[in-house]
Parts: sequence; structure tokens; C-alpha cells
Amino acid sequence: MTMDLTFLGTGSAYPSPHRGASALVLRTEGECWLFDCGEGTQTQLMKSQLKASRITKVFISHLHGDHLFGLPGLLCTVSLNLNPCPTQPPTCVDIYGPQGLRQFLRVALELTSSQLLFPYSVHELEPTTDQCPTEGQLSPDVTADSGRLHPQERPGRTIPLDVNSDCYVILEEKRFVVKAFRLFHRVPSFGFSVQERDWPGRLNTELLKDLGLKPGPLYGRLKAGESVTLENGQVVKPSEVLEEAIPGRKVCVLGDCSSLLGEGPLRACHRADILVHEATLSDEHREKAVDHGHSTPSMAAAVAQACCARMLVLYHFSQRYKPAGQRKEGDEDDVLELKRQAEEALQGTGIEVSLAEDFLTMPIPLIRLH
Repeated sequence: MTMDLTFLGTGSAYPSPHRGASALVLRTEGECWLFDCGEGTQTQLMKSQLKASRITKVFISHLHGDHLFGLPGLLCTVSLNLNPCPTQPPTCVDIYGPQGLRQFLRVALELTSSQLLFPYSVHELEPTTDQCPTEGQLSPDVTADSGRLHPQERPGRTIPLDVNSDCYVILEEKRFVVKAFRLFHRVPSFGFSVQERDWPGRLNTELLKDLGLKPGPLYGRLKAGESVTLENGQVVKPSEVLEEAIPGRKVCVLGDCSSLLGEGPLRACHRADILVHEATLSDEHREKAVDHGHSTPSMAAAVAQACCARMLVLYHFSQRYKPAGQRKEGDEDDVLELKRQAEEALQGTGIEVSLAEDFLTMPIPLIRLH
């Protein structure tokens, strides 16, 4: 199964002519999962090779506008371009994010009299008081659920922190396990870990032939983990004819933060194939970055090293850092310097560093152990 990551917006604070606001898409066969949806995301989608109609899940890291303002408009545009199938009901779009997201979306759609041609559901993460300064905590009066659903809204879950894992278990399905974890920012912020389940190893076809088993449906049953009985009564177990399992891929996307909270982030992101981490300002501006709840390249590198990640991808750059190809003579701020700072911090670790740019697509291959 193919898997890739496309960055739609890699800038901070607002969309600019050279960088869109935060948004990226994890694409697997048949589905697109959107992480954050800053203003202008729908325009970025139209410029990309992705189809907005394929978005089935949305993950919002925190409730700052540069990660959220594009969501109501995107949902409405997807609805406008939808061709409903009379024999098949439309897929419900599941949206995950901090408390307050449900009310934000409900009010935005209701005040604009927006109707959708598909159902949606908002699942909220319960923040803890140590995720931000006191002034960043929303009043319960603001986040309270009125209980009155939008006409296309389906009831969603309120997801508490699991104290044993220090994570939020968002999704457990046949192909993926998705968890959220806590970050420190000016408002409650979260990161997300998408763990693909392991793939069964190759069948030892030579051994199967020796056993008298020809290619056919029984091969599929063994591959699916079922034991089969041969005509002579011999029972063949999958473990006897399957090579070592292929590890599933792991992609971790962190929202804005100046630090991790608890052990949850390190557990959820351990041995990530790709760790996407913000680097809003360069290392020489570290004090300013931290004061505003943000990170620098060396801070992101420290997280990648602690997680034993395979690759660190930096994004969410201040708009002062133009893409390398658009930098003009006289521009003082060089985005390539951010990469150099992270690489220097990770020297000797084997962790690769990459800079995200708008419309960059990164394939995520399966890695066999042997």
C-alpha cells in the first residue's frame, strides 16, 4: 500500500504569496487525512494533485486561526463539488481536535446558513491545565456543548487523556492506530501519531509446494493469519510458512509547541519514520520563539533524537523565511540555515533532516527488516 505526505502550507501566522498557512495531507490508498487547515487550504488543495473529496478525517492541533480558519470554507466547498450517489450514502467526515472545536464549527456553519451534502462529526480532546498559560485556557462558557447539533452534524466523542499511556487513543482500526499527545503552547496544543499495523511477511512458497499446497485461496488465508488443513489432515500454521512481519509505518505530526508534556509524546513517536515538527524561528531567536510558544531547529532536533525518529521534517516557518528558490539578493533570513542548524544538532545520529515546502510530496516506503 502506498503512503505519502503532502505539505499544502508550511508558513506560520497567515498565508502569504510564498507560503500557505499550516496544512498537510497524509494519503493512503483511497483516503486523505488532513492535519490542520489554515486559511486558504482549499485553494492550496486545488493547486495540488490531491482531491478534497477524498478527505475522510481532519486533525486540528490547536485553535489558533492559522491552523483552523480554513476548515468551515473547505467543508462547504467539498459539499458544493460533491455528486451524491443515490444508492450509497455519503461518508461521514470525522474531525478531531481540542475542546471548543465542535462549537467553533457549529457556530461558523450556522451563522452562515451553510448546509452540507455529507455528515460530519467532531471528536474533542480534553486538555489538561498544564498545556498552556492561564490566559490561554478557554472558559467553559465558550467551549460548552449546547447540545443542539447542526443539521448535518453527528454526535461526536469527548476523548479523555489515558493516564496509563499519557496519550489520547483516537482511533483503532484494522489498518491504523492513531493517538494524540499533549504539547505546551499559548493555547492547548496536540500532536498526532499515525501507526500503521504490521504487514504479514512473504509466504515461503517453496515450502508450501513441498507440502503439496498449490497457489490459491488457502494462500490468502495463511497470509491473513489463519491456519489451514491439508487433504492429508496436516494443519499448517501461518507462523510455519510466513517470513518475518514487515513493520508498519509511523508518521507523527506535532502542532505548535515550545516543549513536550509528559511521557506520552516520546512513547507515541518512538521510532517514527517521519516526525513533522515546527521550527518557527532560527536558533539565535530561541528566546523569542519560546516566549511565543514556538520552537527552533535545534529544539525540534532534540525531540527527533529523543524519539529515535528516522527523519525530521521542519515546517511552520516564520514568513520571513522564503522558500529557497524564491529568496532574493539582500534577503537576510535564509531557510536553509534552519536545516543546517537541525543537521548540526543531529550530527552523528543518522537522523535525516528535510525542509517542508508548499506542495512537497514525500513518499513513505515500507522498510523490510531483511
